[in-house]
Amino acid sequence: MAAKPAPKAEAKPEAKVAAKPAPKAEPKPEAKAEAKPEAKVSADKSSVEDPQVVLNAGGDWPQWGGTRLRNNTPNVKNLPASWNVGDFDRRTGEWDNAEAENINWYANLGSQTYGNPVVAGGQVYVGTNNGAGYLPRYPNDVDLGCLLAFDEKDGKFLWQHSSEKLITGRVHDWPLQGVCSASLVEGDRLWFVTSRGEVRCLDTKGFHDGVDNGPIKDEVVRVGDLAAAAEGYADTVAALDEGKVSDALKKMLEDQGHPLKGDAKIETTTAGKAWTLTGNIAGNDRQLTLKVAGPRLSVFKALSVHDKDEADVIWVLDMMAAPLGVSQHNMAACSVTTYGDLLFVNTSNGIDETHINLPAPSAPSFICVDKNTGEVLWTNGLPGQNILHGQWSSPSVAEINGVPQVLFAGGDGWLYSFKADRGKDGKPELLWKFDCNPKESKWILGGEGTRNNIIATPVIYDDLVYVAVGQDPEHGEGEGHLWCIDPTKSGDVSPQLALEVKGDERVPLAHTRIQAVEPEKGQVAVDNPNSAVVWHYSIFDQNEDGEIDFEEEMHRSCGTVAIKDDVLYLADFSGIFHCLDAKGTKDGKPIVHFTYDMFAQSWGSPLIADGKVFIGDEDGEVAVFEFGKENKEPLEEIFMGSSVYSTVVAANDRLYISTKDKLFSIGKPSE
Repeated sequence: MAAKPAPKAEAKPEAKVAAKPAPKAEPKPEAKAEAKPEAKVSADKSSVEDPQVVLNAGGDWPQWGGTRLRNNTPNVKNLPASWNVGDFDRRTGEWDNAEAENINWYANLGSQTYGNPVVAGGQVYVGTNNGAGYLPRYPNDVDLGCLLAFDEKDGKFLWQHSSEKLITGRVHDWPLQGVCSASLVEGDRLWFVTSRGEVRCLDTKGFHDGVDNGPIKDEVVRVGDLAAAAEGYADTVAALDEGKVSDALKKMLEDQGHPLKGDAKIETTTAGKAWTLTGNIAGNDRQLTLKVAGPRLSVFKALSVHDKDEADVIWVLDMMAAPLGVSQHNMAACSVTTYGDLLFVNTSNGIDETHINLPAPSAPSFICVDKNTGEVLWTNGLPGQNILHGQWSSPSVAEINGVPQVLFAGGDGWLYSFKADRGKDGKPELLWKFDCNPKESKWILGGEGTRNNIIATPVIYDDLVYVAVGQDPEHGEGEGHLWCIDPTKSGDVSPQLALEVKGDERVPLAHTRIQAVEPEKGQVAVDNPNSAVVWHYSIFDQNEDGEIDFEEEMHRSCGTVAIKDDVLYLADFSGIFHCLDAKGTKDGKPIVHFTYDMFAQSWGSPLIADGKVFIGDEDGEVAVFEFGKENKEPLEEIFMGSSVYSTVVAANDRLYISTKDKLFSIGKPSE
């Protein structure tokens, strides 16, 4: 889902708070983390037994979609229907808040932000890139994947997790995209997928609690580099061999936020290649490791409780390393969820830069991990060779008729349901599968075809499943579909079956990557008597003029539905905002209440909260509707200053909106 690179935002290290209430105015981690008792996290019962507890509370919003059902409908009250972000000087980044309204605070993010905010335990977490340059050792001209943590109360920066770019480049780690996944928070633990294809568990308090929590301790990270071509490089290496620190090395350390105070002790490990430096670094006695690696001298440190602005890592699962061997396409993106102690992850396994070859066909696309230890409990290889492009959806979990199901949207455009348990012999039990594309639809490179994969997250509402199809936003607009599915059936529950006519017989066809049914080869699609379709939406003649207008089509979508009181909202990538009846008709037809053209592409998903509906777009506007099928025009369309690729979330009487380069906390003034 590789978007075009954008200019970097100017670094601004501190959050800005409204002056008065609502003014008008590098060692590689192992593929399996060691299990230790101190890593144990108790299951949050409300997340397992009844997500409705989280929805009804109107408090924290601890994961993408709030709960494992993924329905973005929190019972948050007292939300504003209007706000003004003020003005920002394009040259200096300074905030003019003279006209600002209902803005509690804002914080600078990177230059591109696709991660959705998560709010839990008094902190706000957002995935982005390094355009804000919060850490001195990583100035904002260094491209990273970043997870930022802020204080929910005032937007103060707390800590950053930094993922250096993969050396394989854009095939796996597209420039400037940053961390695109939303975090999951339970208690004092956080889980997320990095831009390097890792699942990481962090301590939400970082090192602010004065403890380096394990199993991973003393994590080694890069402080900075002195290039071999730089002035003073040769003198620096020679000085180190003599037990001295050169002026060039001192300056580099100071520039990276690690100034050396006083004398230092230098010990040579390998002459001309490796040393240790012990001294007072930034006010604390600590040791640095220096190594000549390639055309540079690199300096490393072990993270400790002195590094308050760094993340405290508990465990790491590297999905690209053996034995999983995943090869993500352009990026890894999955907002994980849990069921008890089970953590579910879409690995993002995909094609290579040729857009044809699948480099890791035997690697799993979907895995279940013990959330306490990082141990892989089971893996699943579907869709195997049939992956169309990338796999960037996120899983959902629901208990249906007493059976816990975890839903995986595969990169072949099929939705798969597995039993949400620890599996057997390292494999899960497949409950049902559903082809979300018409059988004669065709995949064509670059997005010209009609077959789609799934970017959206499946939503469970009233024991029904809802999902739309779409493609990488770089593939542009195209034909889309929205499905309502009955998850109580089993087996192949697709709308149709693919068969080949052989004389008087019809032989089932194996699933193929490009096109399921090719009529010219004697292949046919027939209605499936075991179909789980409740209703399907692709076109709907709203004005009954016998023609299908652009606004009467369901186009490709990156978005996830939001449903309340049987009213469903969804934005497609063409910028059409759709409002439907969640139950449809008895004969499988959709009931479309209205569509609204936002005149800008939409990457995000709607929020339903406090009697209002919020949806953002690429032009940087957030449309605010009054909730209800009869409310066809927005109350407001509010400009946020830059593109809104993410989804508006609500928690604790506040709205949180991440734009391309800023995070806003929005709420009515306190009485």
